[in-house]
Amino acid sequence: MIATLRVLANMGSLHRLAPFWIVAMAIFVMNLSWGLVVAFIYGFFAQFFVEYVLHRFVYHRSPPSQQSAFNTLYRSHIGHHEYPSDPEFFTGDDHWYALRFGLISTTVHTLVLWPLLGGSGAVTWAFVATFGGSVTAFTYYEYCHTIAHLRIPKGWFAQRITRTHLAHHYQDHHATFHVSGGMGWIDSLLGTPHDKEKARERFDRETLLSLGMDPEDLRLVTARKAFGITAKPGASRAR
Repeated sequence: MIATLRVLANMGSLHRLAPFWIVAMAIFVMNLSWGLVVAFIYGFFAQFFVEYVLHRFVYHRSPPSQQSAFNTLYRSHIGHHEYPSDPEFFTGDDHWYALRFGLISTTVHTLVLWPLLGGSGAVTWAFVATFGGSVTAFTYYEYCHTIAHLRIPKGWFAQRITRTHLAHHYQDHHATFHVSGGMGWIDSLLGTPHDKEKARERFDRETLLSLGMDPEDLRLVTARKAFGITAKPGASRAR
C-alpha cells in the first residue's frame, strides 16, 4: 500500500487535479441534493468508459508514420508496454492532459445542461460530475494501474487486478482494455473480454511488448533514442 501511494503521490496529473477535486467535493457537501448525487455518480461511472475508450481507440490506434506523432504515442503508452515495470512509464509525460480534458468536459456538459438547469445550476452540476465523480474514478484507476505493475506483496483484490491487467500486457493486447478493478463488464459489453483461445491464436512473443510492431522498427528505435532509453524492451527499467 505504501509503495503504491508513494507512486501516486508523485503523479503530476493528480497534483494538478487535486485542487479542483477539493473544490468540487466542498460544493457537493455544502449543497448536497439528489441532483448532485446523480451528478457525482454519473461522472464516476462515465470516467470508466472514458478510460476504456482512450485505452482502446487512442493508445492502441494504428501507430503513426510521422515520427513526432509516433514519439508522442510512444511516450504516452507504447513505452509503457515495452517497459511495464518502470514507474516512470506508468503514465505519459503530459501532466496537464487530465486537467485539460476535465475543463473541456465541464464546459461541454455546462453548455448542454444550460437550457435545463440555468447557468449556475449547469456549471455546478457539470463541475461536481467531472471534478468530483470523474476525478475520484480517475484516481481509483491510477491506484489500480499502479498496484498491478508494482512488484509488492498483494492481497486478493490487488492480485485479481494484477492478473487481469497483466493479461493485457503479456497475453493479448487486443483485449482487456479496462484497468480499474470491478470494471471487466465494460470489456464484456463492448466485445473485448479476455479469451484464452483468441489470446493463444494472436500471441507473438517477438512483437508482444511492442504492440504488434517489429521491436527493431525504425520508429521504435528512434523513439527510444529520443527519450534516452538504453535498455531492451521488457527490462525492469528503461534507462
